[in-house]
Formats: sequence, structure tokens, C-alpha cells
Amino acid sequence: MTFEASVRALFSLGNELKVVKWDLERMRILLAALGDPHRAGRFVHVAGTNGKGSTCAMIEGALRANGLRTALYTSPHLNSPRERIVIEGEMISEAAWVASFEEVHGAAERLLAAEAIDTHPSFFETVTAMAFLAFARAGVEVIVLETGLGGRLDATNVAEHPEITVITPIDFDHEAFLGSGIESIAAEKAGILKAGSPAVFAAQRPEALRVLENRALELDIAVQHSSAWRVEDLVCGRFGSRFTLVADEAIPMECPLAGMHQVENARTAVVALARMDVPPAAIRAGIAGVRWPGRLERVAENPDIVLDGAHNPAGARALAGYIREFFADEPVRLVFGAMRDKAVEEVTNTLFPLAAEIILTAPNQPRALHPAVLAEMSAEMAGEMSVSVAGSVREAMAMLAEMNARAPMTTFVTGSLFLVGEARAWLTGF
Repeated sequence: MTFEASVRALFSLGNELKVVKWDLERMRILLAALGDPHRAGRFVHVAGTNGKGSTCAMIEGALRANGLRTALYTSPHLNSPRERIVIEGEMISEAAWVASFEEVHGAAERLLAAEAIDTHPSFFETVTAMAFLAFARAGVEVIVLETGLGGRLDATNVAEHPEITVITPIDFDHEAFLGSGIESIAAEKAGILKAGSPAVFAAQRPEALRVLENRALELDIAVQHSSAWRVEDLVCGRFGSRFTLVADEAIPMECPLAGMHQVENARTAVVALARMDVPPAAIRAGIAGVRWPGRLERVAENPDIVLDGAHNPAGARALAGYIREFFADEPVRLVFGAMRDKAVEEVTNTLFPLAAEIILTAPNQPRALHPAVLAEMSAEMAGEMSVSVAGSVREAMAMLAEMNARAPMTTFVTGSLFLVGEARAWLTGF
């Protein structure tokens, strides 16, 4: 089987939002048929609404800088699904991907034939099993594992004895599956907490923090809060920050990821790493070298083009704060597209008033909201704002090039991560 054929087969399975029965039993049966590869290695398990991926990347980078053989499992991907499965800082090869897919898919088909499972595992369940299999075969020592959706019933939650669990800031997202209130969302995220595994909590809304702390009390686990480390001497620039984290000791930090929210992500990662006895030198090196594509990522200069997957209200607020802080005295342009099942109105109300010009478009996804609908939504807030509509990301990028030739200005490509991924491929060639 070719890599392309494996990807087509995976996408035909549907995502976790379409699974009829959403629990961990099918995942456990599948992994047992594969020899329980998820029982190999040490795990760091991370949940939250925003900042999960960045925090995972920082933790993995520092662990690798400390000389450990590491693995990183994250989602979603921007351009290639291989981005989800990373060993020693490199996404797995196409050959390794195909080998893992064939073994997992074959096991699923045999289980279906034996009526041991009710349906083929979803895209996310299958790729998660592939990751566990690839990591076990590679003999990694520590796996940094990001939840996909929620926590309690997420496919990654078969990791029964994580060395440490981390919960990044909790906000509104996927309310149809996680509940409409912060408390219910927090309860789902708290599902990754395990007896015997210490936890680290990032700064949280009070109502989320109460849920997390109550669950930690029930499990009698030790909790450390990111707020226990003070942030001093902070210098935050457009494309990175410098600061010192102070607790029992002071650790000077340089973070190449842009935005004030990345300072909190770094602080959360440092608390987890210190709890794992990673020395300050490795922590500093790992975070200084971190890369996280598609999150306030500058991919072009003169004028700057910045990619940021602000796909939910919390992400939109973070991007809006960044624009207000660093671009208050100059006009900016947005290229925006969104999925129908997101809180589109709240995101657009947050971002659109900050832009002088907006190009509305849609990524090549069946769930994408048509740009004409976005145009109708933006009509009431138009004011001085210029709004254009592009039928595809390719058309939007061509339109952007024409606009920059006429009137250069910093542009933020934002909204759906699918849009960011397509734009990144167009702008960078990969």
C-alpha cells in the first residue's frame, strides 16, 4: 500500500465526532490485539482547550535536550498526517506510517470479522493506535501525549499510568460533545487525571479550577499550579519573549513562540519538567528550540504574513490581544475561513473589528462555512473595513498577493487550522 492510499483509507473512516459509540472499550480491544503497545514507555498526558500542542512541544523538546529518546503525539495536523507522530523531533517516514496503518487496520478488520468490536475504529482512534505501535517499535523512553477531544473518553486516555498529567487553560470548544458550561468541559478534561500520577494545572477560570481540584482531591493526587512560579523581567516582542521563571530557583527563559499566552504555556511546561527532575539547562534549551507551526507563525516578511489557527473563542481572544499589543498603530489584513461547527460569530466579533481589510474564504473541507455566509455575518460590523470574498484558499492567496503589491500590510491568516494548513503549503511549499 502507498502512503497516499493509507491516508485515503483513514479519511474514509470518519473522525471521532461521528463515532456511534464514544468510549474507550473499542480502543482497548484494538490495542490488546496489537500486543498492548500503549503499555511501553513513560507518558506525559496533556489536556486542555488551548495551548495543549505548544505545551506538549515544549515538554518534548526539553526531555529530548536532556538526552532522552522521546516521542510526541499531537493533533490536528496542518499538511501531512505524519505530523501527528513524531520520534526524536522528526515525523515518522511514509514507510513507517504505512506499516503501522496496515497492522492496525488489519487487526481492526479481524476484530470486526470476529464481532469483537462494533465498528471500525475512527480516524483518530486508528492513528492513535498507530502512534502507540510506532513508539513501542522505536523503543522511545518518554511519550508526550496530547488529547484530541476532551479527555475522559479520548482515545489517548488508554494511557493508564502517566508519569505526570498536565491541563492547560480550559475554555469553550466542542460544546456539543463536552457540554455547554465550563464546569462540564472541565470535568471531561479532568478525566485524564489518574490516581498515583501527579498533575500540573495551568492558570484556569475559577469555575474550571474548582472542578479540577475537586477531582484531584477525589483521586488523592499531588497538584502543582503554574502560578507557583513567578514570571519576572518579561520582555515580550512580536515574535518571541524573554523572561525569568522564579520558584525555588530562577530560570532565565527564551521562548520563540509569539504571544503572551505562550508565556503561560512555557510556565506550565516548566512546572511539569521540574516535577520530572529535568535540569534547568535542558529546560532552557528545549523551550528555546521549540517550533509550533501555524500558531502565530511568521511565514513571510516585508510585509509580514502570520499564520494563526484561532479556531475557537479563546484562540481568537489571544490573537486579538496580540494584534492590539503589537499592531495598534498600523493597519492589518485578515484572511479568514471557518468550520460550520465552530463558534464562528464569537470569533468574528472578536477579530474582524481589528482589521482594515478582510479576505473571506473557505478551506477545502466539507464542514467549511461558505465565504458568502461569512460575508453576510460580517456585513453589520463592516464600518471602514473592506471585505473581499475568495472561493478557495488558492484564490485568497492570489488576491492577497495583489493587495500586498498595491498596499502592503501585515496579514494574519486565521480561523480554521485547515485554512492555515492550506495557506502554509501555498506560501512555504510544504
